Amino acid sequence: MTTAAPSTAAPAEKGLARVAQVMARWTEKWFPDAYVFALGGVVIVALAALLNGSSPQAVVDSFGNGFWDLTAFTLQMAMVVLTGYTVATSPPVARLIARLALVPQTAATAVSFVAFLSMSVSFLNWGLSLVFGGLLARAIARRQDMRVDYRALGAAAFMGLGAVWALGLSSSAAQLQATTASIPPALLQVTGVLDFGKTIFTWQSLLTCAILIVLTTLIAHFSAPRGLAIRTAQDLDVDLNDAPEPAAKRERPGEWLEYSRILPALLGLLTVGWLISQFVSKPFLSVISSLNGYLLVFLMLGLVLHGTPRKFLQAVTKAVPATAGILVQFPLYAAMAAILTKAEGANGMTISSHLAEFFTSIGSGGGFAVIIAIYTAILGIFVPSGGGKWLVEAPYVMQSATDVQMNLGWTVQIYNVAEALPNLINPFFMLPLLAVLKLRARDLVGFTFLQFTIHLPIVLLLVWLLGMTFTFEPPVIPAEAPAP
Repeated sequence: MTTAAPSTAAPAEKGLARVAQVMARWTEKWFPDAYVFALGGVVIVALAALLNGSSPQAVVDSFGNGFWDLTAFTLQMAMVVLTGYTVATSPPVARLIARLALVPQTAATAVSFVAFLSMSVSFLNWGLSLVFGGLLARAIARRQDMRVDYRALGAAAFMGLGAVWALGLSSSAAQLQATTASIPPALLQVTGVLDFGKTIFTWQSLLTCAILIVLTTLIAHFSAPRGLAIRTAQDLDVDLNDAPEPAAKRERPGEWLEYSRILPALLGLLTVGWLISQFVSKPFLSVISSLNGYLLVFLMLGLVLHGTPRKFLQAVTKAVPATAGILVQFPLYAAMAAILTKAEGANGMTISSHLAEFFTSIGSGGGFAVIIAIYTAILGIFVPSGGGKWLVEAPYVMQSATDVQMNLGWTVQIYNVAEALPNLINPFFMLPLLAVLKLRARDLVGFTFLQFTIHLPIVLLLVWLLGMTFTFEPPVIPAEAPAP
C-alpha cells in the first residue's frame, strides 16, 4: 500500500494548539520539579500558621509529628504505580496490545481508539493505564499501512490520567476514604469511612465517567492531525524498537528457581483462594474498597503474568523509578496537613478552621460544588498529586461540606473529577508515559490543552447539576476511631 511521503517540515500550529505549545514551552522553562512545589508548600503553610498566631513550637511540633502520618498510604500509592507497570509490561498483555494495534483502520480512529482504551483501563488502575496506553501507541505507530500522528497518539494514551483516573478503582481520595487505617484521625472524625458505594459506584459518578469518556474520545478523534499535518514517530526521530531483552543463561543451580513457573503459580492460587474467602465472608463493596486487597491482587497478577520470579523482578526494577516522586513528596503533604489541622492560633483556630469557614460562607448547593471544583483544579496545577493534595484539602473541604450539608461522598467525587483537569496542563504525571513514548511534554500538551478547554465547563456543569440529586447523610464514625 502506497503511503504519502512525510512532510519535511512541521507545519505551524494554529489556534488552541499554538497557544498550548507556547504554554508548554513556558512551563518547561519556568516550572520547577513538583518536589520543589511540595517544599514551598510546607514553608507557605508554616508561615500562614505563624501569621494566624500559632507559636513557633506548635508549628515545628506539627511538622515533625505529622511528617510520617502517611507512611502506609505513601507505600500504597507507590504500589499502585508499580503494580500497574508490571502488569502492563507482562508478555500476555504485550501480545494483547499487538492484536489491539491492528484494530483501527484510519489515523483518526487510531487516536480515538487509544484514548478510549486508555480511559477504560484507567478505571481499573491508573498506573496500568499509563504504560498500557504508551505501549499501544507505539505498537500502532509501528504499522506500515497507516500514517498516524505520534504526538496525538501519545496524548490519547495520557487521557486515562487526564480525564477519568480519579473516578476509577485506583482513585487516591476514594481509596483513602474507604480505608479506616489510611485516614488521618482528624479527618476520620469529620467524614467517617466512605466506601465505594458512596463515591465511585454512585450512579452520578458512573454517569460522569461515561460522559467524559465519550467526550474525550470524540475530541481525540476530531483533533487528530490529517494529511501533511501528521508527524509520525519517524518524523520525530523516535526509535520504535520494543524487542524484549534476550534471556540470560542459567549458570548456577540456585537460578533454576528464579526461572521456575511453579512458585508464581502457587502464589497465584493462594491469592485466588484468599479473594474467594473475602467475597464469601464480607460484603462485596467492603472487599473491592480495600486498598490493601486491591494491591495484593494486582501485585500477584503481575507475578503470574510474567511467569517467573526473574522476569517479574526485572519488570519491578524498571517500575521503581516511576515511584520516586510519591515516596519523597507524600511525607511533605502529611506535614502540611498536620500544620493545617493541628497548629492552633491564639484564638484556638487552625488554618484548616479558617478555610472551612470561608468555604462554608459560600453556601450550599451548586455554588459550593463549582467553587470546590475550581479551587481543586487550580491547586492541582501546583500540587500534582491526587492523594497528597486530598490530604491537604480534605480537612477543611469536608468540614465545609458537612457545615453546608453537601453529601460527603459526592464531595469526594467533586474533588476527583476536578483533580484530573490540571493533569492536562501540568506535565508531572506525563513523565512515566513520556519515558515509554520517548517524547517531550511539549509534544503532547498541544492536544491535552485542547481537551482541558472543553472539559472544564462540562465538569463544572456536571458537578453542579448532579450534586442537586444527592441528600446529606451524616458521617458514621467507627467506634474504634482514634482521637485526633
